[in-house]
Amino acid sequence: MSATFDPLDASPPRATLATAALPRRVRRLLEQLYALISDETAPQLERMLAEFEQQLFRQADQARNPSLQSGYLETLRLVRLRRADLIPRYLVALETALTRLREPATPRSQASIQPNFSDLRLVDDSEIDENTVLRSIASRHESRAGLGLLLLGQRFGVLAGAPAFDAERLPVGPHRLIRIFADVCLPLQIGQDSRLDLFRVFDQQVMLGYAQMVEAMNALLARENVLPSLSFVPLRARPNATPQSEAAAADAARREPVQEKNRGPQAGASPSARASDERPHTAWPGQQAVARAPDATDFATLQQWLGERRELVDKLRPRGGMAVPGAAMDTAEVLSVLNRLKDELPRGPQPLRKIAELRQSLLERSEPPPGTVATLSRDDGDVFDLLDMLYDEIEQRLRGDATISTLLNRLQAPLLHAALQDRSLLEQTEHPALQLLNTVAEAGARWTPSEDVDPQLHEPLRQAVDHVVEHYDAGAEVFDTANLRLQEQLQNLARKAEVSERRHVEAARGKEKLEMAKRLASEAIEQHTTEQRLPRFVQALLNQAWADVLTLTLLRHGEESEAWQRQLETTRQIVSANRAGADAPMPCGLDADIEHALTQVGYHSDDARAISRQLTVGPALEDDAASRTELAMKLRSRSRLGEDAGPARSTLPARNDDEQHCWEQIRNLPFGTWFEFVQNQQGDAVRRRLSWFSPITDNALFVNQRGQRVGEQSLDSLARMMARGQARVVVEERSRLVDRAWHATLDVLRGFGGKRPADPAGA
Repeated sequence: MSATFDPLDASPPRATLATAALPRRVRRLLEQLYALISDETAPQLERMLAEFEQQLFRQADQARNPSLQSGYLETLRLVRLRRADLIPRYLVALETALTRLREPATPRSQASIQPNFSDLRLVDDSEIDENTVLRSIASRHESRAGLGLLLLGQRFGVLAGAPAFDAERLPVGPHRLIRIFADVCLPLQIGQDSRLDLFRVFDQQVMLGYAQMVEAMNALLARENVLPSLSFVPLRARPNATPQSEAAAADAARREPVQEKNRGPQAGASPSARASDERPHTAWPGQQAVARAPDATDFATLQQWLGERRELVDKLRPRGGMAVPGAAMDTAEVLSVLNRLKDELPRGPQPLRKIAELRQSLLERSEPPPGTVATLSRDDGDVFDLLDMLYDEIEQRLRGDATISTLLNRLQAPLLHAALQDRSLLEQTEHPALQLLNTVAEAGARWTPSEDVDPQLHEPLRQAVDHVVEHYDAGAEVFDTANLRLQEQLQNLARKAEVSERRHVEAARGKEKLEMAKRLASEAIEQHTTEQRLPRFVQALLNQAWADVLTLTLLRHGEESEAWQRQLETTRQIVSANRAGADAPMPCGLDADIEHALTQVGYHSDDARAISRQLTVGPALEDDAASRTELAMKLRSRSRLGEDAGPARSTLPARNDDEQHCWEQIRNLPFGTWFEFVQNQQGDAVRRRLSWFSPITDNALFVNQRGQRVGEQSLDSLARMMARGQARVVVEERSRLVDRAWHATLDVLRGFGGKRPADPAGA
């Protein structure tokens, strides 16, 4: 199979297998290999290009700002324009590589080993990124087809009359194939990000069956008696001592935490760098759950800090008559009492309860000896205190939603049950119990305003909490089951919100297209009527009725269509027939064309006929004023095309510096950015998602957490609200709410014990 070549290419005639200076049998075998590879690869390349075009279209459709969208569409245009040459060039380059099979490999000279400092240069980031992607793709497929490539290298060595080929030198190896593809993609002239995406699609579509193709090439050469009995048995290494390099690596790994600890806070990013890392929050509820980095504070250290905190509190507490404490309750007894409290957990809406209250209820249900007071062991009491402090920090981040507070109250007993069995629970960042606690807490801290109830969100949360409360005595696995089910439901809600949002965005884009069509229609009429003396009534008909015709034509056919050009010519003829002093005959059929066009935009046939007569007869029309008045009244009572696209905006004074800065900031935000709008003087805020905005019409579309449209406003008014502090961009959090609350708890404890200064000598 031979590929076509661009006749306009000025390079010398390429070397083909048919004309290559190779032995006849070698040439025949290479032709068979080339036919096998090309027959397998050409359809895959076609599917790859189709998939890449679909990917570009999806990226353009989901782009977060207009500039990205135009970039994706331009890349799509370039790919469609030049895709026909890509497959032939790829096959030509592959055939050329096969013809050079017997060319000696370029030896590495001693001069190339010595560095030449005059040739040093800074490597571009794009070059590094592209080489890294290509190398990773080739290395991955080399490892997957390692044995087949080893056998194929031996057989290619026979064909070349040389030592065995390694994977990088093989003309059909993964390194050479991916490099050939990168070279033939250069004429597409697309950006670096799009090239990287194209390489990944090539990896998924073309290289997916590469290991099977290597086996097919080995089978073909074996059938042709090229090392037909070749096999490979790997040597099994004997277990022995750790090599020195591995020991050094292990030692370096042991030293790494110490180096990180000694690095200190000054090694972190600068404040300006941290500020630049802040990104707008764009995720839907339930989509973002980034766990914190593991904390190095163990339970023994926490107990020490709690003891010092308790000692200070006891010094400030007034002394009085206290009952004699009895023997501390066993952990098994504490768990048993917690299980009995299951039916007494609150269900109705109520404020967040202190865990200390649950602790008191547990002690009251115990049975200590007469004259004594039930107590908890030190370890169990510290677990209660830690969770109590954690809940205090969570409470400060809630909006006061009573439903969420009730769910958090019902989670207290299951969390205590799990923490008493595993006292390192708070240190396990991915523990399902903490994931469930975080999901419930963030629902009350972020997405649900205090006066708004979201049953679609509350019902899955309630079901998950009820499942945990009913079965938490069975083990910690119940949290995993409830959390997985809850996350699946939240993802379904997020997908529904995205679908709903997409419908509203498409409607907003339709309004933008309508507004642009109206502007172009008005400009076309103004262009044809400038410096033309037309009757006032004819001018009014052109600006209203005929403008609707031009607008509909643009929407249906576009600015480059023949239909638009015909309507522009009709507009010119209408103006010529109505200008002062015109005596040219009216084109035949013009009135019928105008009447038909007016009926297409919804005008009644009688009204369309009357308007057409007014536009075509011109100054010679001697109708009385009554007929024109009647027609004008009908037009005034009729709603125009796109008249409900939005109310006219009042003219506002020019923006000041702060407002202009906010306006520029908004225009650079990605689609989907969440805003908080202040609702009252108390500072209560509600979150709204900026789903889409038009840089042309200045319209901005906002939806709520369910993807439902809540309103539109101009970017100008939004910028003025931001400048006054009535609106603000929600910044993406770097950790979960529970993680932030836990770190705040640790900071409180360190204030008592972790950072306590040493006593002076001799005190």
